[in-house]
Amino acid sequence: MMMEEDETENVPVWGSTGRLWCSLLLQMLLFLLCLPSGGGANEQARRQARAIKENSEKDQDVVENDYESLRVLNIERNGNIIYTYKDDKGNVVFGLYDCQTRQNELLYAFEKDLEVFSCSVNSERTLLAASLIQSTKEGKRNELQPGSKCLTLLVEIHPVNNVKVLKAVDSYIWVQFLYPHVESHPLPENHLLLLISEEKYIEKFRVRVTQEDGNRVVIKNSGHLQRDRIAENFVWAQWDMSEQRLYYIDLKKSKSILKCIQFYADESYNLMFEVPLDISLSNSGFKLVNFGCDYQDQEKLSKHLSLCVFTNHAGSLCVCYSPKCAAWEQITYSVFYIHKGYSKTFTTSLKNVGSHMTKGITFLNLDYYVGVYLPGHFFHLLNVQHPDLICHNLFLTGNNEMIDMLPHSPLQSLSGSLVLDYCSGKLYRAMLSQSSLLQLLQKTRLDCEKMATLHCALSCGHGAQLLEGQWRQRADLNTNRVLSDFLKIIQWISENVSACHSFDLIQEFIIASSYWSVYSETSNVDKLLPHSSVLTWNTEIPGITLVTEDTALPLMKVHSFKGYWETLNSNLENVKYAKPHFHYNNSVVRREWHNLISEEKTGKRRSTAYVRNILDNAIKVISNLEARNLEPRLTPLLQEEDSHQRLLMGLMVSELRDHFLRHLQGVEKKKIEQMVLDYISKLLDLICHILEASWRKHNLHSWVFHFNSRGSAAEFAVFHIMTRILEATNSLFLPLPPGFHTLHTILGVHCLPLHNLLHCIDSGVLLLTETAVTRLMKDLDNTEKNEKLKFSIIVRLPPLIGQKICRLWDHPMSSNIISRNHVMQLLQNYKKRPRNSMIDKSSFSVEFLPLNYFIEILTDIESTNQALYPFEQHDNVDAKFVEEAALKHTTMLLGL
Repeated sequence: MMMEEDETENVPVWGSTGRLWCSLLLQMLLFLLCLPSGGGANEQARRQARAIKENSEKDQDVVENDYESLRVLNIERNGNIIYTYKDDKGNVVFGLYDCQTRQNELLYAFEKDLEVFSCSVNSERTLLAASLIQSTKEGKRNELQPGSKCLTLLVEIHPVNNVKVLKAVDSYIWVQFLYPHVESHPLPENHLLLLISEEKYIEKFRVRVTQEDGNRVVIKNSGHLQRDRIAENFVWAQWDMSEQRLYYIDLKKSKSILKCIQFYADESYNLMFEVPLDISLSNSGFKLVNFGCDYQDQEKLSKHLSLCVFTNHAGSLCVCYSPKCAAWEQITYSVFYIHKGYSKTFTTSLKNVGSHMTKGITFLNLDYYVGVYLPGHFFHLLNVQHPDLICHNLFLTGNNEMIDMLPHSPLQSLSGSLVLDYCSGKLYRAMLSQSSLLQLLQKTRLDCEKMATLHCALSCGHGAQLLEGQWRQRADLNTNRVLSDFLKIIQWISENVSACHSFDLIQEFIIASSYWSVYSETSNVDKLLPHSSVLTWNTEIPGITLVTEDTALPLMKVHSFKGYWETLNSNLENVKYAKPHFHYNNSVVRREWHNLISEEKTGKRRSTAYVRNILDNAIKVISNLEARNLEPRLTPLLQEEDSHQRLLMGLMVSELRDHFLRHLQGVEKKKIEQMVLDYISKLLDLICHILEASWRKHNLHSWVFHFNSRGSAAEFAVFHIMTRILEATNSLFLPLPPGFHTLHTILGVHCLPLHNLLHCIDSGVLLLTETAVTRLMKDLDNTEKNEKLKFSIIVRLPPLIGQKICRLWDHPMSSNIISRNHVMQLLQNYKKRPRNSMIDKSSFSVEFLPLNYFIEILTDIESTNQALYPFEQHDNVDAKFVEEAALKHTTMLLGL
């Protein structure tokens, strides 16, 4: 499930794949040389090399007959794989698989009584470093009995030429060329080589080369190579191939101190930090990680401690540790989140454990996650960026069918997320599979698993974009697949909005997806934007217990930081000075929005320029949203003004922009502006996509605004999903796409009985918009049922909208409302003037002095031409009727 084979990395190196290797190796360029053993060594070596080549050309089965000896030795920073095998004559042959050209190249050969356990090639393939030991008759390593020798050699291979012995000692020596140059000169003068000794020291050799006789590359002054001892007295070391970093642990007063050396492109290096770890390595012996592929006995490895360091571009630094295991009934492992200042220790019980456990824990670097895998038993995905809540970690046991999709054989984790399967000989790049996570999302039952799986799936597409060099092209080729999986996630959410009881699924999806949409823009986004709608989680995760402890922060040894180190240092500063996370929320927007709406109702809105600026922000968001989606929308959204939602949208732009400007020092204002627009556009786009997924499922493509029929089951399903979207956004006070409330109201009129509809309006579930009510007044005829609906709607409208809508309904009831409001307005604005008794009182039919006085006032106002001008442009209003209705209403109030 979580481990994808890659075409360039799925390189079988032994086992039943010998025929494949035979066909590949026959295409190799053969540059073979045997180890010199005395005078005239080079000539003798060339003769032997020619003989090997002739034999392999005569017998195409030479490799196939000996494929069991194929071994991967190392994987360099550029992705090239170095391997060895023994031909039918017993010669040890070195090969290189180029991941760019997908071609194999034979580099070198040694005589048969030697076995290679460490090898490295420089980036130009002009130098080969190798450590060899004598082999026993059984073909296994000599365990360094007295008199045995380890030879560490440096060989010129462009073309094959001289060999220099760097070490001849009674202990193991591992070799590794540095690859500090991303794009180097065709032939750099200096090449740096690390030698790591079992005697607990590390040396750096500077190898100077020059070109002679055209393309011939030779070592300059090979008898006096410059060397520096960069570390000693360590018990554990790890090489980070991708970032060219060396981690090692030495013991000071029985304390384990982790240190890191960074190598740079200018051939310099720095000790970056040191930090104490609360782990015991006093009796653990000597262990190396990622200095080539380790072929120790797997039953022994399963009983040893496992320790490795993982980083990512976001400034995380994790130390993963699993102690020696005396009994397999219970497994304990710890992850030190150095960048967070604490560690978490997990304990899980194993079921059906045999008496001989031959598989150990493998830690996997999955960018934003660390994977903890025990084949056949459990797989634990730990969130590195946001490790606070256990619900953001995914724990799967052996009972889960997704575990069966992972290799069940022992694994070795290598640099750059590479994993070697010992049994099949396959090399994988471990990465989260969004497709598999989607399958798990559809099948899992627990809320905590849904939460963790959703976050894993949403992070997948973003991690793939950040792979180095040669892997980027393939990530681009997978873009359509990632997009398709993302749309499937949206489809699943639209169909399962009520599936989770511990959290709101729509909220979580919108917040997490919007967060990831701008995450790559700057390293501090995780401190400024929420990645989850869930703030606390108190429910235990079945099958696992957890203990959290504070840890010491690293002591940084340098004062100027760039790249990863700058981001890590920023994370450490936040922890050190207890800086809070300034996660954005809409509390200020909520307060200001309510103020603007109140001002609109009272007619006392502040300056026009302020409101215009807010609405201009909303226009920018809509334009940005439309630019991101060139295809027409399925749903009738974004087609009306909806001033309230545009105000909310514009206020959020202003507040979020100010939030970023306060906390993102050094980031261009223009970039911040675009980040804000992208974030809010993404939020609105996700809402549209969720609704469109339900729209598409229920085949409402041809649906149009009308009120002629009752709602169908499909319309009710869409109404339900819209109601859930409204609930999710209301609690977070997030804007909705303009037109959302109109569509929601129209579907509500279609689908709900009148009393339910009015209850939804009164409780705020349905918001009456001018567009929706206008449509209702025009489309519905004046049957008794529709009149009741229209009147119930009109009396619930805000005054400003109500006055407009009443003039659209040619009905006595509407005119009655208009007259009441009109008379009320006249009397509010009436200024008493000296009475004029010239009015003919005999024209009044009612002998009631207060009413006569009221009529006199209305007549006086009418005589000044103030009464009827509001109605001059409205054909549906009868001014005479308004007068009569006003008088009749007064009579009713007075009980006459």
